[in-house]
Amino acid sequence: MFLILDIIDLSALLLVRKADIFLLPCPFKYLTGLDCPGCGFQRSAWALFMGHFMQSFRLYPPTIPFLLSFVAGVATWWFNLNRYEKWLKAMYFFTGFVMMVNYIYKIIFHHLH
Repeated sequence: MFLILDIIDLSALLLVRKADIFLLPCPFKYLTGLDCPGCGFQRSAWALFMGHFMQSFRLYPPTIPFLLSFVAGVATWWFNLNRYEKWLKAMYFFTGFVMMVNYIYKIIFHHLH
């Protein structure tokens, strides 16, 4: 019985380790050859999920603000809170600002993936 559970746990662990092969390609980059403002998010989120925080930040700095904004937006909707609160708008604005600064940096310094 324990051997079967160990095999199942091991196979699940191996599946999680190799799940990065299922990442979707960017259609904007495929069509234009240029990164889009969101290029790198999937790899960064995957690195964050695996516990590699610095690698996640290096791949795509807006990942953590984006995920926090997403969770805050869903929580606001779920608990029927005021969608027009200043803190929520500031969070969205900050996330967008970080995304655009990151995108401009990648374009200017040719830091493309």
